[in-house]
Amino acid sequence: MSLVCRRIFGRTLVPSVTRWMTTASTSTSNTAPPTTTIEQLNDELAKANTETENERSKYRELEDKYKRSLADSENLRTRLMKQIQDQKLFAIQNFCKDLTDIEDILRLAIDSVAKQQLSENKPLKELYDGLTMTEARLLQVFKAHGLTQLNPINVKFNPNEHEAVMQKV
Repeated sequence: MSLVCRRIFGRTLVPSVTRWMTTASTSTSNTAPPTTTIEQLNDELAKANTETENERSKYRELEDKYKRSLADSENLRTRLMKQIQDQKLFAIQNFCKDLTDIEDILRLAIDSVAKQQLSENKPLKELYDGLTMTEARLLQVFKAHGLTQLNPINVKFNPNEHEAVMQKV
């Protein structure tokens, strides 16, 4: 700051304070102003733009990798859930197939008992009643889980419903 006294029409007025704004330091040393040219500034701007573009491309690349990783993990999760469901279904199918074999054996045991022997032999009658109750309960369980019995006798072969065990020549 410097004090300047102003004189107007020969009279001295109140001194005013003026500020000098400079970019140079306030020291009294004689420093030269920066000697940057427009070409140097343009070069620095070009470098900064190049660095910015490089950082943007790295960001886009990392974002793309991140999104792909998320998609891969979601696809893996979906695929594993489907495999688990398929394995459960396969296990249940095998279990049901084994139970249908047992039902067939129960039916054979029930059919092998002669009806006239039931009235004569009380223990045989009780065994027969136990077998029929077991078969009835097993058929109820099958029906509750959507397993139905097909009777393919005198019905045309349907490969979607029937299983060919042997061929008559």
